[in-house]
Amino acid sequence: QVRLVQSEGGSVQSGGSLRLSCAVSGAGYSGYRRYCMGWFRQTPGKEREAVASVDNDGRTGYADSVSGRFSISQDNAKNTMYLQMNSLKPLDTAMYYCAVKPGIADCLVPWKYNYWGQGTQVTVSA
Repeated sequence: QVRLVQSEGGSVQSGGSLRLSCAVSGAGYSGYRRYCMGWFRQTPGKEREAVASVDNDGRTGYADSVSGRFSISQDNAKNTMYLQMNSLKPLDTAMYYCAVKPGIADCLVPWKYNYWGQGTQVTVSA
């Protein structure tokens, strides 16, 4: 079993910054030699979309809408993943989810992921 616990989100004004974290635990995860970890977001009535991903080799991927503003990282010693969000815009307002899956294919495809965090709300006001 794999468990993902996310930090709280928050509310900021446009142009502000937030950092989200996601702690991963569980015997199943520790056995993944190759894996993707990702951040996704969803707003009411819309499908969950990819934000950023990182694999076991540190390769990252970003959605075009956040490239240059958001940064994903991982601390292997702490089994924790982070999403640093800068220059936030009202369009970034969403529920954010972290996720993990075995293998390094399709790291930005949400329905390929097996395990999900509980979600955390990020609200950006104009």
